[in-house]
Amino acid sequence: MSAHSTPLTHGERLQSLQAPVEESFADDQLARGLQDGEEGSLQAAYQRWSTLVHTLAYRSLGDVREAEDVTQQVFLAVWRGRSGYRPERGALAGWIVGITRRKIADALTARTRRTALAAAAEAVLSVAAPPTDTMSRRVIDRVVIHHELARLPAPQRRVLELAFYGDLTHTQIADVTGWPLGTVKSHSRRGLSRLRLRLEESDAA
Repeated sequence: MSAHSTPLTHGERLQSLQAPVEESFADDQLARGLQDGEEGSLQAAYQRWSTLVHTLAYRSLGDVREAEDVTQQVFLAVWRGRSGYRPERGALAGWIVGITRRKIADALTARTRRTALAAAAEAVLSVAAPPTDTMSRRVIDRVVIHHELARLPAPQRRVLELAFYGDLTHTQIADVTGWPLGTVKSHSRRGLSRLRLRLEESDAA
């Protein structure tokens, strides 16, 4: 299962539920239904709070698509983590808002990380090239990156591909691969170091 397919599939499942939602459900009823694994309660929670979740995400991210992704991730997390909700610690709505804030933080971290990776790649690949050959240089660089990624040890290649092409954070990569977060960070650091070295050697050649 890919990193992006699970939330989308779950979102489609939410949209496909056709049973009428009981609007009069109290929060504690929804909470009990969620904890019992009732999808109707998840649908009710989604209809009741998805607009709030989306609004919070959009205000922080300023991007409709990212806000929609966060909304799907939040309710997927609600479903997966339903057994961890404790009514004595606060209302269901507050619990969902807490999850929303964490997912927004993850999205912002991912955005920052993508920017940093792009800047690092730009720094590696910015060895002086003739201005008239810029487009050709970029094409060559992409081919070289693809080739050098394939030469990295499998774990490092896996982490960098998920980061570059899947736009995943270290935490999300850990979830996808099942590796400890520290291991993912180590593979990312070593992989970037090796990739940078190989690209510099390729440039010199």
